[in-house]
Amino acid sequence: GYRVSLQGNFFGRNDTYMTFPEYNPREHIKLDPPMDIHSNATASKCQIWWSVWNVPWYLAEILQYELQYKEYSMSWEVALNKTVPSSLPQVEIEATELRSGIAYAARVRWKVSENENSFHSQWSEWSQATVFQRADVPKVSEKILNTKTVQYLFIPLSFGILLYLFWSCKLSSRYCYFLPLGEKASLALTFPRQLLSFSHSIVCTRGILR
Repeated sequence: GYRVSLQGNFFGRNDTYMTFPEYNPREHIKLDPPMDIHSNATASKCQIWWSVWNVPWYLAEILQYELQYKEYSMSWEVALNKTVPSSLPQVEIEATELRSGIAYAARVRWKVSENENSFHSQWSEWSQATVFQRADVPKVSEKILNTKTVQYLFIPLSFGILLYLFWSCKLSSRYCYFLPLGEKASLALTFPRQLLSFSHSIVCTRGILR
């Protein structure tokens, strides 16, 4: 440890005052604030991370962090505090904690972990803020509505084509007796092939819509 004293001229005479008889720097640490804070927001969560390069290497793995975030237009006095659960310089905010379409600001501070016996420190100043906004979630109802609309249009069209094929075959059968035998066989196979091809297209289209 160290002995810290204060010397000066007090009331016209030089005096020495013992400020700290035993001073241990390990127990009086205040770090510089975190730097290079970044954020990445998605529809499900917001990730925030920062750098520890300005911290001595022997302290970097025994730090604890506190996050503070708020709506960008609000004061820091009403901000929410969140304790970072791990010693890693990163934290996540769930989307349920954020309002859609609202910009947020977040900042972080650190100190030596309270579980550490070799060092003791106080909280650093707050870092600069990072600004983020939750990504909008796609509206599933609109996708379902568009799919149903296509299905409703597809069903009447399908019946219309089937009816057309049926009447075409019926009209063609009236003249079947006047055709040679080879042409009769070809005509007889035309409708089943058309029907099979159209049925296959219906199945494929319904599979795509699903």
